[in-house]
Amino acid sequence: LLELEGNSQNVGVLDEIFRAAHTLKGMAATMGFEKVADLTHAMENILSGLRTHEVEVSDTIIDLLFQCLDTLQSMIDNVEARGSDDLPVGELVKLLEEATTDNLKVTVDAAVSEDPEVVISASRSLELNDFELNVIEQATLSGFNIFHLKVEIDPDSLMKSVRAFMVFRNLEEIGEIVKSIPPAQEIDEGQFEEGFELLLVTREDAAAVNQRINIISEVTLRECSLFILEKEEIPGSNTLPEVDTEVNENLPEEHPGEIRFNSKVRQTVRVDIERLDKLMNLVGELVINKTRLGQIGQANNLGELSEAVEQFDRILTDLHTIVMKVRMVPVEQVFNRFPRMVRDLAKELGKEINFVIEGKETELDRTVIDEIGDPLVHLLRNSIDHGIEHPNQRRELGKGTVGLLRLSACHEGNNVIIEVEDDGRGIDVERVRAQAIERGLITKETDQLDENTIINMIFLPGFSTAQQITELSGRGVGLDVVRSKIESLSGTISVESKKGLGSRFVIRLPLTLAIIQALLVKVGQETYAVPLAAVDETMAISSANIKLVQNQEVVILRGNVLPIVRMHRLLEVPDYTSDLDVFYVVVVRKGDGQAGLVVDALIGQEEIVIKSLGKLLGGIPGLTGATILGNGQVSLILDVGTLF
Repeated sequence: LLELEGNSQNVGVLDEIFRAAHTLKGMAATMGFEKVADLTHAMENILSGLRTHEVEVSDTIIDLLFQCLDTLQSMIDNVEARGSDDLPVGELVKLLEEATTDNLKVTVDAAVSEDPEVVISASRSLELNDFELNVIEQATLSGFNIFHLKVEIDPDSLMKSVRAFMVFRNLEEIGEIVKSIPPAQEIDEGQFEEGFELLLVTREDAAAVNQRINIISEVTLRECSLFILEKEEIPGSNTLPEVDTEVNENLPEEHPGEIRFNSKVRQTVRVDIERLDKLMNLVGELVINKTRLGQIGQANNLGELSEAVEQFDRILTDLHTIVMKVRMVPVEQVFNRFPRMVRDLAKELGKEINFVIEGKETELDRTVIDEIGDPLVHLLRNSIDHGIEHPNQRRELGKGTVGLLRLSACHEGNNVIIEVEDDGRGIDVERVRAQAIERGLITKETDQLDENTIINMIFLPGFSTAQQITELSGRGVGLDVVRSKIESLSGTISVESKKGLGSRFVIRLPLTLAIIQALLVKVGQETYAVPLAAVDETMAISSANIKLVQNQEVVILRGNVLPIVRMHRLLEVPDYTSDLDVFYVVVVRKGDGQAGLVVDALIGQEEIVIKSLGKLLGGIPGLTGATILGNGQVSLILDVGTLF
């Protein structure tokens, strides 16, 4: 519907909408949900008018169709929850009928052909699945006739199932029965009233079909309709993904009337997400024990054990990769809910917005997918409400009246990058600086900070009070909540902005939250794990290279100033480095900035399993969880995003 609103001449989209409404109507009627069927039938009427250009696409009609969509969603939810579609639809049906022109021709009229026994009928009288539609389409393209037959058996017949069997046998000598109503098994068991319906593919004409059936006693052919596929019925993008249907073109000449269909079934299994979580936990336990075995091999100089552990490690890595891929879900699952939200909010605010989605096939761990929706909703609403200007304002600024809002996702190493970008008014750096000073978040002495650092202060809690900061285009309201949610997923968020040109929010998320590569370091008597994704490099520096700038220790790293953070102070553990001339430094990245963590010793890189600290210890800044090392000790995992 959104695509149709953007391009009313897109016949393909219109056909797809019609096909969806038609299928829903048929299925609902079959299951006895009459109100769903009534509403979708009324939608069909107006969609038919749109397809024949007897009704023009307008905002009123699109809004009306969206109302229908919302109502249908509520009805389907009711069916799922309570088994009933009991919602009032009379008013909507009336509005649809009023919007449909009086001279709109919706149904295909029956017309008699030269053969008086054959009635030309449309495919709407039968509900077909995509496989059957494919069969009929291929048969039609190959020049076969498709007949819709209504067969009646004498009510006094004592052998209804036998008569039905004879009908099937006679017809299968001249063609192939594609569908029967009721199903063939029920007919075979005699579970039908006075008759049944068949769909027959054959090269013979109606007269031959008539002769084949009427020759059987107690059987009458009441109707023989030439079945034609309407354009909207031809299967396209909505074919079943599990089944490929194709016509075998290399048929032997002696069977010109035969069609063979090869079905290639790709088997899939639905698995409860809890089972996948348990599987990932078990793989994690294997990783812990693999590390333990490796340490035993090295400590006791057991060459054979070390070789076996190396092989075990390769297999375990493959197993971990497969389990991780099984848990992966395309971000499309989250992104698909946003176009409608953007459209409704833009209309409500009187703004024109071109919403572009890129990279929705990018995959993320299911755990992350479930949590990322709300932060993205907040960022998109911010861009629409406070970032993109009203069309009149944009015109005065020399911009196009239609604002651009882009949501994109892509892989970058072991991370997924999600960006929300707009070409609106951007963030006023000076106003952010003034507000930060006013709230005591920074002092006037720190006003030498670069623009990017100042802009990223909008994520601080001080910018999220009940009083809306209208001078900041509302950008700061609630963004600390967004940052907290992203950081709880071991991710980071940053923003880039140019006043008058727009803003870009960048979210960086790990592919998985279960098993990661980490750098083990020693601080005091404790061993800590630093996620390798946050580590840029390690180095050794002498105490002479450390300078003091505004009470902050720094070193010069390749021409750039690198702040130094002494971990023993941050983690409140005994300091064993005070008398040393050389320090070990782990250079970590937080967004676009870097910092150097001073540690007592570097132990090495290791694959670790993240274990939750539980509800009691959850949410401690600087810690993302714990892991069990090969020697059985517990090591805390540092969260660089919230560490300092």
